[in-house]
Amino acid sequence: MDVHGTVAEGFEPVREAFVRNFETLGDRGAAVTVHRDGQRVVDLWAGTKDFDGDGDEPWQRGTAQVVRSATKGVAAAVPLLLHQYGELDLDAPVGHYWPEFKARGKERVLVRHILNHRAGLPLLDRPLTPREALDPLRGAEAVADQAPVWEPGTDHGYHALTYGWLLDGLVRRVTGRGAGEWIAERIAAPLGLDFWLGLPDAEAGRVGRVGPVEGPEPSGALRARPKRSVTEAYDDPASVTRRAFAAIDPFPDHNDPEFRAVPHPAANGIATADGLACFYASLIGQVDGVRLFDPATVERARAEESAGPDRVLIVGTRFGLGYMLHGSASPFLAPGSFGHPGRGGSLGFADPETGIAFGYVTNGFRTSVTSDPRAQALVRAVRSVVLG
Repeated sequence: MDVHGTVAEGFEPVREAFVRNFETLGDRGAAVTVHRDGQRVVDLWAGTKDFDGDGDEPWQRGTAQVVRSATKGVAAAVPLLLHQYGELDLDAPVGHYWPEFKARGKERVLVRHILNHRAGLPLLDRPLTPREALDPLRGAEAVADQAPVWEPGTDHGYHALTYGWLLDGLVRRVTGRGAGEWIAERIAAPLGLDFWLGLPDAEAGRVGRVGPVEGPEPSGALRARPKRSVTEAYDDPASVTRRAFAAIDPFPDHNDPEFRAVPHPAANGIATADGLACFYASLIGQVDGVRLFDPATVERARAEESAGPDRVLIVGTRFGLGYMLHGSASPFLAPGSFGHPGRGGSLGFADPETGIAFGYVTNGFRTSVTSDPRAQALVRAVRSVVLG
């Protein structure tokens, strides 16, 4: 396996783990970047840009991929920064900014409930069609008209797709712009990030095609089979779990240029590994003179807001404001880490105590929702270096 890029002295175990991902865990094209205290210490890529086809175009340093729910971590920065700037009250009712949202018993849904997955709106009684999902305003209209599945604020469950429409609808009412536009102007441009929420035509040639990949069964803790209750929830068309992931039915093809061009802040961000790592590095420190979160916002992002059995994912999850926290469903570097995985493999997170920011993207999507064995192998290698 030809691996390209660099690793700083001491971080060689990450390169070794990256190679093993191709040799034993099914990676066909991928990249990983790690920053420490704002400096790149790992920047590696290998394999082919496209999962399918002839597979002969090599992955380049600037190759980007759809990162699915890792999008949520970048999107969450928008309301948190609006709060940091004094433009958004996290404890205000969503309806204060978005009057139409108050319909059907949602008067007491708070802004923070969108971010901590306690809004009670993980599904749509009438899912959107793929064509409807291409309208950037249609999803927000649908969640505004949806009744909660549980009393808002009383429980938590992963808002797999509705999270994006909830967040975008709120951001539009506060700023007059969609989350994709706001990210492009206020986050990506100042940092020079390779991250797009709504892919411009000019960047389309950099983005590889993705596809499903299988690999050998992982060893150790990740080898455990899903509990029967989890399997049953995904198999049952009437379950909250199944309906949450079917809020667009059938789900669009992630390789479809039309779908990539429309911002969906929960599911279709496109990034390089360095784009994710650089973003998270800028949350906890300066990157080329730019820092996004002040220390108080970092603490808000990673303070536990929701924990325990998840009404959607069934397993126990932990959330701060917009970010998954370190735990069995999302094992990051250390207890203080915060970030977000993407279903199928991608991962981005930051750990303020060690100064580590991490980004991994791949063109091979596995079935995992949270802990992908390839990403976790890389995280373990980073942990061995910085924590011993």
